[in-house]
Amino acid sequence: MAGILESVDQRTRLVGQNRLEILMFRLSGRQQFAINVFKVQEVVQLPKMTLMPHRHGSVCGVVNLRGQTLPVIDLSRAIGLRPLVPDERSTIIVTEYNRSIQAFLVGGVDRILNLNWEEVLPPPTTAGRQHYLTAITKVEDRLVEVIDVEKVLAEIVPYNTSIAPERLTDPVLERARGREVLCVDDSTVALAQLRETLSQLGITVHSASDGMKGLNKLKAWADSGEVLTDRLLMVFTDAEMPEMDGYRLTTEIRNDPRLRDLYVVLHTSLSGSFNLAMVQKVGCDNFLSKFQPEKLVDVVRERLLLDETR
Repeated sequence: MAGILESVDQRTRLVGQNRLEILMFRLSGRQQFAINVFKVQEVVQLPKMTLMPHRHGSVCGVVNLRGQTLPVIDLSRAIGLRPLVPDERSTIIVTEYNRSIQAFLVGGVDRILNLNWEEVLPPPTTAGRQHYLTAITKVEDRLVEVIDVEKVLAEIVPYNTSIAPERLTDPVLERARGREVLCVDDSTVALAQLRETLSQLGITVHSASDGMKGLNKLKAWADSGEVLTDRLLMVFTDAEMPEMDGYRLTTEIRNDPRLRDLYVVLHTSLSGSFNLAMVQKVGCDNFLSKFQPEKLVDVVRERLLLDETR
């Protein structure tokens, strides 16, 4: 088990190539599920677990792993499947999302697979578990469902989207009223957070559910004669999305003379230290971890101040 994540160190080679690595696992049945390896810290056998009173129904308890106390979430129960029964043979996947670390109890880990994002598609509207999926793919003719972990976590600990009232009177932020942005993300939870926070600044939010749809929207505006830097204050893009990821989207924006001057913010739940390096590699203007409304406002303010220097 310890060797299953050995390829993680090579992950930066995938950036800008529209590729990803997924960790495949099972829950309470034969169906294969997956999450992006970028989010995974390690896969280990379940340590001794302590139960907590008044815990959320999907939280099994807490464990101490190398001096850090982590909640253990039954991922099967969290997405509406049969709950898992933890025992000494159980496996947990330790992950980092939005600056928080947690462990997911799973039925068993399969392997890591390297894919092209073009092979990863949005879930069909007929999918019974679509509520908790961001994407699907096929591996050896078997369906693999990519779980929307951000939605799972938001249901356990709801995210805050409010801005401190005193910030709304900032004369710099007043200039945001009436401006427009494009938000590109495959997570409905993340798009809702952006929309709810930015609307408090009077900003109109356009959205797209993956990089390809976002790029097509930008090109359609440009084809109609719009000057994109006049229309859009900025573009927020997630990193990992079906069909085209945010790194590739940024590269495509920089390669199109009509789009290249757009201000692009990488808005993701992936590790901050990793993404700061990737911002420079693919040409983003800024980086922001998800679900931080006050820092989101800071990024908007920074962008508005740039207008004064031009």
